[in-house]
Amino acid sequence: MTTITDRFDITGKTAVVTGGAGVLCSAIARMLAAHGANVVILDLAEDRASALAADLGANAIGIGADVLDRASLKAAADRVKATFGPADILINGAGGNKAQATTSTERQFFDLPPDALQWVFNLNFLGTVLASQVFGKQMVDSGAGVILNISSMSALRPLTRVLAYSAAKAAVSNFTQWLAVHIAQEYTPGVRVNALAPGFFLTEQNRYLLTDETTGDLTARGQLILDHTPANRFGTPDDLLGTVLWLVSPAAAFVTGTVIPIDGGFDAYAGV
Repeated sequence: MTTITDRFDITGKTAVVTGGAGVLCSAIARMLAAHGANVVILDLAEDRASALAADLGANAIGIGADVLDRASLKAAADRVKATFGPADILINGAGGNKAQATTSTERQFFDLPPDALQWVFNLNFLGTVLASQVFGKQMVDSGAGVILNISSMSALRPLTRVLAYSAAKAAVSNFTQWLAVHIAQEYTPGVRVNALAPGFFLTEQNRYLLTDETTGDLTARGQLILDHTPANRFGTPDDLLGTVLWLVSPAAAFVTGTVIPIDGGFDAYAGV
């Protein structure tokens, strides 16, 4: 008898994870491999991608690729297809922020350099679009697949300081809904598109905002975040994994065009 847990089976599926060597995405890659998927780690740091793939075993490969370079993504897609067949799952995990695109006491909004703002926007938004074009085409040709984008809590509630990052992630959320409708109507409803909106996870990209570099104590901003997070902690990579497995598996076959918050209740809390 088929049970509901059977619908979470992704054995033999080919999953591509961009930014796959990062903290959160490497945890996702490990989970996908543990559940029987063929895992492709795409990362600008090819050595880190290859090292992680070697750790995951024979059903994983690491590929150096630039999500802002279509030719680089196309070469990666050709290699994926030759190795495991066309992609069944795409996790658009490449993204991040940089200090130069973030306001502070030393850096006013009026002084933010356009190149830094453009860099953040391109990495988060354009990198998601280009990877979805390249690997989404394989899915459309196959008639089935799942694209899972990584948005952010800052897309739902624009956060102070991180101008470009909030705007880019809001664009990712909008693009997620747009692409879900476009592919279903123009090509096939067999390809689903969703996104995660993680709350506050302590990573290398935001550590400088949340903790003091010298003492390791929470900054005023870090403490304010915890004060507004009912779970009273930052997220850990493991907090993402159950939702990822659900969204990329047949268990979520009727779920498309959604942005799922994973935030410890941050978005639900009005502050009073």
